[in-house]
Amino acid sequence: MTVESALRQGFKLLEDAGIPAPRLTAEVLLCHALQRERSYLYSHPEAELNDNAWLHYGRYLHERLQGKPTQYITKKQEFYGREFRVTPDVLIPRPETEHVVETALRLAPRARRVLDVGCGSGAIAVTLQLEMGATVFATDISEAAVRVARGNAEALQAQVWFAVCDVAEGLAEARLDLLVSNPPYIPRGEEAGLQREIREFEPHTALFPGPTGLEIYERLVADAPRLLSPGGWIVMEIGYRQEEGVRSLLRRGPWQDVETIHDLAGLPRVIAGRCGAVT
Repeated sequence: MTVESALRQGFKLLEDAGIPAPRLTAEVLLCHALQRERSYLYSHPEAELNDNAWLHYGRYLHERLQGKPTQYITKKQEFYGREFRVTPDVLIPRPETEHVVETALRLAPRARRVLDVGCGSGAIAVTLQLEMGATVFATDISEAAVRVARGNAEALQAQVWFAVCDVAEGLAEARLDLLVSNPPYIPRGEEAGLQREIREFEPHTALFPGPTGLEIYERLVADAPRLLSPGGWIVMEIGYRQEEGVRSLLRRGPWQDVETIHDLAGLPRVIAGRCGAVT
């Protein structure tokens, strides 16, 4: 079996099964089996796969055909130009979440103390620490997720302090300049309509906060003034139908300069607000 024929067969299997981006997926899985860069596939199409590579490639294809996301097979995902390790204990970082990082860098470029609530793989926390050079803290309710995030921080040489806790419970007043979060926000009633890859493989604690999808926002917005210095920013990813619900929460507190950031599809993706003086 040559590289060219393996790629062709993998593409056909994935295409017939209706897997999105079958060509790219076959390339990624074959590269992972060969432990080679993508350029190798086209510079050495006649190269023979050894038995070990062929067995691994077949297993990876089978896992993808069963719905397992490619990132959980390869155990890696790029975010903001860096490679992060991902496991089924954490959500797969999405390109849309980079809007959280971009918004934080724009609104609070001189932030020195930062907290990421619900850090998952650590993609946001690690990225902000490396981009800002700030002191960054990160929390997650999942001890397994924190282990993944800590590993990513160590691999990328980011100085991030991690804690296992529910939202920000147990954290003392921190005088933060910036609080960021990509919290669970999918209403439980929408579970059946999700893609199989998400519904069956990604961690439900990181997807579903409760019936409305606003449960974590309610807690974050209420607690953030205790943690932020006056003038500090809160920056949160939101679901595309949650802008008004989250804005209504921000109207109840000392929040100023509230703005919504839309993604490349024109959907509301991030909401941010500046903390005024707490009365």
